[in-house]
Amino acid sequence: MSSDSLTQPRADHSRPQNPGGGARDYALDYIRRVRGGEMGSIPGIIGLVVLAIFFSILKGGFLDAYNVENMVVYGAPTIVMAMGLIFVLLLGEIDLSAGTAGGVCAVLAAVEMVRHQMNWVLAVLLAALLGAIIGMIIGWLRARVGIPSFVITLAAFLSFQGVTIIMVGNSGSILLPDSQKTLLALTSASTNDYMPIWAGWAMLAIVVVGYAAVKLRGVSKRMAENLAVEPYSIAMAKVAALAVLGAGFIYYMGYNRIVGVARSSFYGTLTSEGVPWIVPVVLVLLFGGTYLLNRTRYGRHVFAVGGNEEAARRAGIRVNAIRTSVFVICSFMAALSGLISLSVSAGVANNAGGGNTLLLAVGAAVIGGTSLFGGRGRIIDAVVGGLVVEIISWGMGDLITGTNAPGWQEVVTGLVLLLAAGFDAISRKAGSTQG
Repeated sequence: MSSDSLTQPRADHSRPQNPGGGARDYALDYIRRVRGGEMGSIPGIIGLVVLAIFFSILKGGFLDAYNVENMVVYGAPTIVMAMGLIFVLLLGEIDLSAGTAGGVCAVLAAVEMVRHQMNWVLAVLLAALLGAIIGMIIGWLRARVGIPSFVITLAAFLSFQGVTIIMVGNSGSILLPDSQKTLLALTSASTNDYMPIWAGWAMLAIVVVGYAAVKLRGVSKRMAENLAVEPYSIAMAKVAALAVLGAGFIYYMGYNRIVGVARSSFYGTLTSEGVPWIVPVVLVLLFGGTYLLNRTRYGRHVFAVGGNEEAARRAGIRVNAIRTSVFVICSFMAALSGLISLSVSAGVANNAGGGNTLLLAVGAAVIGGTSLFGGRGRIIDAVVGGLVVEIISWGMGDLITGTNAPGWQEVVTGLVLLLAAGFDAISRKAGSTQG
């Protein structure tokens, strides 16, 4: 039995089952698959649009450029952590320590930069290496020793909280000095630093051209092999949609500098003057993770193990190695998330990565369309779900003031997560019924 026969993603909407059909056949087939439970990111995207419209109606100016910029910047740590968690969730596992692991890595970087005057590049590399080592230990305990991931990562969650408190010390927090402006420039929240306008447009051109090349190459290759393929018209429509949405985002973010006219913003005189530097960072991680999952043998093996572990083992896939690797990736991404959070806040506290950090990241992955039961998910789910979570946070914070505001944010986020998990369970049931 060939391992490749077991390694196709179960819900990859970019691979429709309509060989040789036109746009109409593609649309009908897509509707059929949605009815069969393969909804992917559809609920998350609908939720994102509905929430944006809802909060805009209730609070004028909610989608002002400065507000959108801050939702992107402050949502980046959750999005990046969710990207890593998706690898673990694809195997039906869970990593409860991702939040505090990222916190420990961020504290390590801050301690080295502030107390030992280490170069920021070396500090970041050291923190990322620590994240990978943490994941390797967790993965080894899960794959080789056989301890359930829930138990391992719960123990790590508790331990890392203590380690963070010890490392920070009596001060309670570590603030980055102005000398670390390069690291702080990851976000405009700390330094009001943005990509040059030309760089934003150049980034869009690279993204659109690259996406078009990948789509067209994929369509041509599958047609040559007489496999199921989406029509060229649909592929080009997706490319055009990306170009239009991307151009709108970049123009809107840099409106104040492009036009040279200041506009009133949701927060008074504050305005956005370009694309935050964190955007290309997230895009690189998004494209890298997507390529790894969808275009490599490793990614196919991850889906195979998540879909049917025993069948994957019989097909010759090294299940234990795959299981260990997803925890390495998850903890590495958690470290990057912690570093981004360090940049956003220009410092780190002794509770870094605690609280609801992990729960929001898991919620982002599930809301975006990743299954909690394994075998189904895409890296883009983290972006969609992360933006939904951040819109809820900012929207509820703007609508409800006073001491009850954080409580209502948690309530609404929890309800949305429950709704997303319900969609997941229903879609799996519908898929098994049709199968």
